[in-house]
Amino acid sequence: MTVTGLARAIVSVADLDAALRFYRDVLGLPVVAPAPDVAMLALPGGTDLMLHQRPSRPSDAGVALSFAVDDVDATVDAAVSAGCGVLDAPADQPWGERQAVLTDPDGHVVCVVARP
Repeated sequence: MTVTGLARAIVSVADLDAALRFYRDVLGLPVVAPAPDVAMLALPGGTDLMLHQRPSRPSDAGVALSFAVDDVDATVDAAVSAGCGVLDAPADQPWGERQAVLTDPDGHVVCVVARP
């Protein structure tokens, strides 16, 4: 058996509406399958992002999602307005990307990057 791809990433969120203000409204991910306490959002390339409203325990030592965006600085500004925190401000990285590290409304670490 082999892995053929990443089917979905699941993020536990305490408040689904607050999470949607970031993932849907700021990042622009469309909701494709809403259900009680769950929202499935489509990522480019066929992978899903599921927001699951349930107890959430964020950690900066766990898995972090990294989203490719057109404009890191504008995304960070919009994210802060949507209730996100900034761990690392936008900066050019030695590996060639511009990156910022955020916390989503639940405190999960999320990176936004623009590739050259």
